[in-house]
Amino acid sequence: MDRVSPRLLLVEDDDHIRMSLRWALEDEGYQVAEAASGEDACRSVATAAPDLMLVDLMLGAMDGFQVIREVRRAHDLPIVVVSARADTHDIVAALEAGADDYVTKPFQVKEVTARLRALRRRAGGQGGSGGEGAAERPTELVLDPDPVAPLVLRPERGTVHRGQDQLPLTLTEFRLLCELAANAGRVLSRQALLERVWEHGFFGDERLVDVHVRRLRTKVERDPSAPTLVVTVRGLGYRLDPQ
Repeated sequence: MDRVSPRLLLVEDDDHIRMSLRWALEDEGYQVAEAASGEDACRSVATAAPDLMLVDLMLGAMDGFQVIREVRRAHDLPIVVVSARADTHDIVAALEAGADDYVTKPFQVKEVTARLRALRRRAGGQGGSGGEGAAERPTELVLDPDPVAPLVLRPERGTVHRGQDQLPLTLTEFRLLCELAANAGRVLSRQALLERVWEHGFFGDERLVDVHVRRLRTKVERDPSAPTLVVTVRGLGYRLDPQ
């Protein structure tokens, strides 16, 4: 755990669950702030600047989906969903709203804290984890040399630019792009990406990869409906093809 305890915002409307989770998370070294509603959560993110957020989906008037979308408008802090809603549609919708990971109830607190630790490690070093093709770490990678608006990845600086505009990638999207770029031209399976980007493949679900690839494409592809940079290799996984 970091010397400075990470600040975590816990968004849960059930008082008993919220209190139990808070005690368990504080035992793990987190500074925990609570929010019992979606509206309170958005205010807390704006005023308290947490390092991570743990959010339930069923919150009342402003549900977890709305909270995640609102937070993502201006913040890229890691977000983990904890919810009893285990339906594939709900999980995918939460990820597409901007969540980095999810845990379904009932769960073990150790599973939640393992995922939070993985997110903290990723936040501490944004660059890719370094696959076989990452022996050298160039400071700048031109992924699309478009003469008007080239796509440039700078792993050490944690930025991606399309022309003069910095793209608003989340931490997970950035890590995913770095991992694919470090292995440009190679096919990476979904399981390999889970292990390298999420760092807990034995917990993960391949839907995490598919949803984040779709989100990444909306930001880096010239035409997300016909991707040419991050391509799907049917039955195998994904490959990054620099243009």
